[in-house]
Amino acid sequence: MKWFQYLLVKQPFLFMMFTVNLFGTIYGYYWYRYQLYETPAIFLPFVPDSPTASLFFTIVMLGFLFKKNLPLIEALAIITLFKYGIWAVVMNLLVLNETGVLDPVGYMLILSHLGMAVQGLLYAPYYRFKAWHLAAAAVWTLHNEIIDYVFGMMPKYSVLMNYLPEIGYFTFWLSLFSIYLAYYFVVRKNSLKLNLL
Repeated sequence: MKWFQYLLVKQPFLFMMFTVNLFGTIYGYYWYRYQLYETPAIFLPFVPDSPTASLFFTIVMLGFLFKKNLPLIEALAIITLFKYGIWAVVMNLLVLNETGVLDPVGYMLILSHLGMAVQGLLYAPYYRFKAWHLAAAAVWTLHNEIIDYVFGMMPKYSVLMNYLPEIGYFTFWLSLFSIYLAYYFVVRKNSLKLNLL
């Protein structure tokens, strides 16, 4: 396991993670293009959930390439990567359950979003955010729930629209669990801490 943790912060691997996430972020915003076109300007920062999560992580990777920690961005990254990674996996599996089919893009979204959730946690020993960073990221995350499920800005899955109350309830608890994971892996007193090489 130590060799893998060592590999995570080697410059070539960090550059690969930066590049993959940069292109994934660009594709993510492209995927949201139709919804963004219809979104009132005031809600624009809160609509493209997954690409914004991967944008946070891309910035973290850029910081790591220069041996710098960006605590608030790290807190936002770990919470939102896990939350929206797992959320998208569950939503696409629900689409598959509801319709009996899932197109190749759906399977790609499952794999890529599962990767999002995992990568955020893998780098947890290298994050250096404190309780106040976590609190600020938690406010952002829970505020996003209000935007999504009170103002109707959630990602559009037409076959799941009849389940919005249940999806909103699930998403709220997923947010709290994601915040708890960030606390457990980074802020908790005995959490594993490793240094950037």
